[in-house]
Amino acid sequence: MRQVVHTLNEGEVVAGVTSLAGEIYVLRRKERYQVEVYDVITYRLQRCLNVPNARRFVDMTSCEHYCCIYISDRIAECRPIHRLDAQGAATQWPVNDEPWGLSVNLQHNLLVTCIEAGEIKEFTTDGHIVRTVELPGDVIHPCHTVQTRSGQFIVCHGSHQRDDAVHRVCMISADGRHIVHSHHGGQPGSDTDDYDGSVHLAVDNDEFVFVVDVYNRRVMLLSPTLHYVGQVVSTDQLKWWPLRMYLDTQKRFLYVADNQRMLIDNEYVAGRVVVFSV
Repeated sequence: MRQVVHTLNEGEVVAGVTSLAGEIYVLRRKERYQVEVYDVITYRLQRCLNVPNARRFVDMTSCEHYCCIYISDRIAECRPIHRLDAQGAATQWPVNDEPWGLSVNLQHNLLVTCIEAGEIKEFTTDGHIVRTVELPGDVIHPCHTVQTRSGQFIVCHGSHQRDDAVHRVCMISADGRHIVHSHHGGQPGSDTDDYDGSVHLAVDNDEFVFVVDVYNRRVMLLSPTLHYVGQVVSTDQLKWWPLRMYLDTQKRFLYVADNQRMLIDNEYVAGRVVVFSV
């Protein structure tokens, strides 16, 4: 198991975590000043940023090239993407599908995984759509997508809340038509080849894949061809349930959003960020 380096203070639910220009950005589900910015060395809070007209955050990612962060919003009108620069200046554009996981590819474009439509939408940094990639029909309720250097897509899918029969991680061809590799593809479970809510991904410089397995309360590691390697973060190292993560490939730090969930109504009520050395 990996060593815990630091734990940020508990507070509102953490809907996303990333870094930009030597600072850590933490997205909280609250009324105002939802983005907390911390120093990457001291972990001290530097400032807070507000996201105008926000309703229900799902994920956050960053782009060093354009020095900005992106936030997906699944309830606000037109289900927008919010874009904030490092000073907090905000713009937004509509997705017109339910946006879920976010990532940035090598072309510095934003990939938005649309959970209900089963599509990946690629946008420029100013919100112009580049293309829509329709995923294979058996990739149901995709949560997050990361694009590899070769142009293929790593996708995790299967929703615990929607009682999906298949929970897995798969590699999909660059045109979105074919599944090239997959890791498991059956009912939710807790064995090493099983998932119960694979909701978020990260890929390191050698294209090993990190997978948040939320209801098994762990982070898994897969090879570039999606074979099981091991468990990076275990249940014992988490207080609650992991929802999102960010991998700093330079420092080899993994930031995991660890959130408290109420078993009665399945709502998340509090959260923190745990930093692991990987």
